[in-house]
Amino acid sequence: MSIENDFVPQRWKSCFAALSLVLCLTTPSSAAEVGRKDLNTPWVFPKIESKREWQERAQAIRTQALVSCGLWPMPEKTALRAQIFGKILRDGYSVEKVYFQSYPGFYVAGNLYRPVGKGIGPFPGIINPHGHWENGRLTDTTNGSTAARCINFAKQGMVAFTYDMVGYNDTFFAENPKGSLDKVNLYKRHRRFATNEANLLWNINLMGLQTWNSIRALDFLAALPDVDKSRLACTGESGGGTQTFMLGAIDDRLVVQAPIVMVSHSMQGGCSCENAPGLRVEYSNMEIAAAAAPRPQIMVGATGDWTKTMMTVEGPGVESVYRLLNAQDNLRYKIFDFGHNYNQTSREAVYDFFGKILKPVSPASKESPYKKESDEELHIWPNGELPADAVTAEGLVSAMIQSNRVQLESIKPTNKKSFAKFKEFLTPAWKHSMQLGRSETPSLEFLFSPAKPKARGVVILADSSGTETFVSANRQPRGLAKSLFDQGFKVLVLKLPDISEAKTNQADLFFTTYNRTFAQERVADLVNACSWAKKSDGKVVLCGIGQAGLWALLAAPAADAVVADCEGVDVSSDVRLLKTDVFVPGLRKIGAFEGVASLAAPHPLFVNNTGGKFSTIWLSDVYGSMKSAQAIKIQSDRAAAEQIFEWIAKLK
Repeated sequence: MSIENDFVPQRWKSCFAALSLVLCLTTPSSAAEVGRKDLNTPWVFPKIESKREWQERAQAIRTQALVSCGLWPMPEKTALRAQIFGKILRDGYSVEKVYFQSYPGFYVAGNLYRPVGKGIGPFPGIINPHGHWENGRLTDTTNGSTAARCINFAKQGMVAFTYDMVGYNDTFFAENPKGSLDKVNLYKRHRRFATNEANLLWNINLMGLQTWNSIRALDFLAALPDVDKSRLACTGESGGGTQTFMLGAIDDRLVVQAPIVMVSHSMQGGCSCENAPGLRVEYSNMEIAAAAAPRPQIMVGATGDWTKTMMTVEGPGVESVYRLLNAQDNLRYKIFDFGHNYNQTSREAVYDFFGKILKPVSPASKESPYKKESDEELHIWPNGELPADAVTAEGLVSAMIQSNRVQLESIKPTNKKSFAKFKEFLTPAWKHSMQLGRSETPSLEFLFSPAKPKARGVVILADSSGTETFVSANRQPRGLAKSLFDQGFKVLVLKLPDISEAKTNQADLFFTTYNRTFAQERVADLVNACSWAKKSDGKVVLCGIGQAGLWALLAAPAADAVVADCEGVDVSSDVRLLKTDVFVPGLRKIGAFEGVASLAAPHPLFVNNTGGKFSTIWLSDVYGSMKSAQAIKIQSDRAAAEQIFEWIAKLK
């Protein structure tokens, strides 16, 4: 993503005032209310003009998926401590019980199906996430049966592993009721993880946990001595289809994938396990699925659900990418006249395609008769007793937050060399956390340009209370704007939408997955204005007054110097960071205001109105490590216009 390409002015009107050119721009309302998307909003597959354009977009999709799921950077892959036991031998295959720890103390459970009588391998390996069936991985009906496909994969000469969604069957938290799955409270048990809105500040969410479980399931499968690491695959239906294309987008170990009844241009996923903050602000399931290209893929739709246009919309859209990469032979898409399921007809389409790609010992396009083992024989914890070290949901969230803190502290720069590594990690996280892919025109209002500028560059002024601070009723510069203008600076005054326009609950998961928050919109305004100003005049000084000072800190990497009013915000308070004016999902994951502003080092930074609760320790340390302590000024009280003017006037 290139910040420099984000802003292209659309509609300009010009008039003259004194020695200034005033540029007036139609200001879009907050996108938090206008053009709001939800999980049922129809999407159009974008027109991609070149292979390079798609490759850049695919990388952005991968990064967004990881950031949204709280997996940028990847958590430490701790020991799985996998246990395989309870083998049952059948004609042509075996079934075993499995559990491993995706995080210390969080147990993921499932069943492993292996070929028997097909030699010693190594064999292709297939992970099988399931959909929101009432009985999860143990479901066995005409509409869907994970056991059916795993047994048939094994009979064909492949190792198949099926594992639970969080909260299903044998994968749950220590505080869950003992015994079998509570069907009455199925979704409550499934969706109980990370429901506190404060978790959004760390991008800790159910979709992230399930995606991590899928990564670790692939780790488990790939580590088996009888599995060929060069022939790994994934297939799942509905919510399992979501996991399939998510894994395909972020993990290149998959050789082939088959997302079933979930690649849609309309309904994107109705469960919290399919929605993560920011994931679909710019991208639909179609594009996420296409991110796997040119690797082989088969997508299956159904006439009775939201994938009913597979042959006319979703399939051709994804195919356009495969054609661009000259890999159209690697894609198949089909539709069958059924409801939302993964029945035998759909499974046989996958058997046929996987057989051609994975080349098992005994490929088959038809399903052979099978008999699923009883639930009791497949359950891992038949009495509902987890191991003694199993974590609670709250315990896992706490451990993840602590891990994030340690991870962030570990990349804190201590010198110029480590600062480069710090930027390599945090810059993509910043761009994707702030959703800096917006194409709308920024909220420019006035550009005061001296006839003969004495100073290089542009000073951008933004005040959350309006333009009146800098512009008089007769459209002349006043206050700080006039002082800078008289000194020979070009001055750009931004008009920002009022916070009263943001009426939606910004912290609602099903809002943040598809829309920018009010704060993200304002940061984008500032970044896009900086981008335009740099193209026009080179050096840019960004000055934020009031709440705009906090947005200026979050836009700091886009400017050459920054003045920011911190409003004495208590950055230690999750309640404060969830307020509409500053709420950005994942803000704590990237070090909040200090972490982002650190990316601007060693550029000049004037942080004022810190009060007693706005921490600047990290900023001071980073600037010190860059031997640029003189470039940062920290002031506890609010800076007067005269102080700001003097600081800017002294910049080189």
